Amino acid sequence: MKRLFLLALIVGLFALAASGQGLKIGATMENFSLPDTNGAVQTLDSLKGEKGALIVFLSAQCPVVKGYHDRINEIAAAYKSKGINFIGINSNATEDLAWVKSNIAEYGYQFPVLIDKNNVFADKLNAQSTPEVFYVDASRKLVYHGAIDNDRGGDNVTQPYLKTAFEESLSGKAVSQPNTHAIGCTIKRANQ
Repeated sequence: MKRLFLLALIVGLFALAASGQGLKIGATMENFSLPDTNGAVQTLDSLKGEKGALIVFLSAQCPVVKGYHDRINEIAAAYKSKGINFIGINSNATEDLAWVKSNIAEYGYQFPVLIDKNNVFADKLNAQSTPEVFYVDASRKLVYHGAIDNDRGGDNVTQPYLKTAFEESLSGKAVSQPNTHAIGCTIKRANQ
């Protein structure tokens, strides 16, 4: 009986660990629906571009996002014309709608920011930080996940991970470095 209980516990822990692993490179992202800051429900399929979409987890309070906002806007503008649309996601339980709206205006985001109440979508992807990015191609296949680049301050970027992933994917190549570690602030979850 003791062994059976121990075995059940181990299987349960493995199942729990597996459920928190999120979307893997090569897997297809579901066509999610989330409200934007005006309350209108948006879907991935309606927002993605001809060549795909970049989902970027954002925060109004995170100093790392503040350091990235100009680069995020520049990359979003540059790749929109190449068929990749940006979609911001705010999953922070500590940030109310008014704060998120004022942050969008302050940072000048020209792409939709969706509200992930109770961080349900962040949990599905196992998103942990802001900014953290998920790049899906036109068929919603995840081809890159992680950091925008290797320098959160922006003064010494030597590895533009996201731009490299975009360029490789757009030229028909496999992304050479599909996973990197996103550095930033933790997503403030509703159940914490």
